[in-house]
Amino acid sequence: MGLILCLETATKTCSVSLGLNGEELFTITEDSGNYSHAEKLNGFIQSLFDKTGYSLSDLDAVAISEGPGSYTGLRIGTSTAKGFCFALDIPLIAIHSLKALAALTSTESGTICPMFDARRMEVYSALFNRQLEEVEETKAVVIDAESYQNFLAHDKIVFVGPGAEKCLETLTHPNAKFDLETLVSAKGMIAFAENKYQLKDFVDVAYFEPFYLKDFIAGAPKKLF
Repeated sequence: MGLILCLETATKTCSVSLGLNGEELFTITEDSGNYSHAEKLNGFIQSLFDKTGYSLSDLDAVAISEGPGSYTGLRIGTSTAKGFCFALDIPLIAIHSLKALAALTSTESGTICPMFDARRMEVYSALFNRQLEEVEETKAVVIDAESYQNFLAHDKIVFVGPGAEKCLETLTHPNAKFDLETLVSAKGMIAFAENKYQLKDFVDVAYFEPFYLKDFIAGAPKKLF
């Protein structure tokens, strides 16, 4: 049983959560519409401890949302998590970002497809059954009218996450359902983090790298004059 700090920075949402023995103590989440993790993350963590009465020294582990997702967001979250783990000499736990979102999605039947927004009509996605077992691997998908048709022909799929909204007009199969209410949040990591903590399923603090899925492509530098 452990007190675990969970950090979610894979998307534009910045979210931190504190879990004790697999139960949520408190969560802070903000989606400002841009990547503000560098400015917000440490303040959110401090507020989390202020709200719960715990301190960093009480932590047994830190869990990081490992990706896929934003290169910059994942780097910031990982650097912060590693810093705490090094300073406190505690283990680092990595949680699949899409699976954590799938865990927050309620459906009585069908398959869950969490989606993170990528470029244009591209998303990062995976498919999970209701037991949160992966039935299609994580990959980058360019959405068109044929996407997921082999699955939709046989069962309902619930599309969820910040990449789902832009697929509304393209994925029109009767079995395509959209959950636009469930938001990315670090609280989706808590149960997975506790389970990995019990199993001592840790990643190497020195060598762990986020799961970017795609190589980082820098934008064109802005002209100053």
